[in-house]
Amino acid sequence: MNTRIRELRKQYKLSQEELALEVGTTRQTITSIEVGKYTASLVLAYKIAKFFGLTIEEVFDFSDINVESEG
Repeated sequence: MNTRIRELRKQYKLSQEELALEVGTTRQTITSIEVGKYTASLVLAYKIAKFFGLTIEEVFDFSDINVESEG
């Protein structure tokens, strides 16, 4: 999953460690999310988005998720 986290961190002049401390996770988790090796939990995604004053959809790109309707 693509995210804007790296772009937003640079805009706010934050290190991965600083962002991690702000949202209650580790630098390794932020790194993994940025490179697409880990998908953030809903709670963590919310915390990251809220920290930047954005919605989850403005930070995380869900276009690659296949949502099929049931019926």
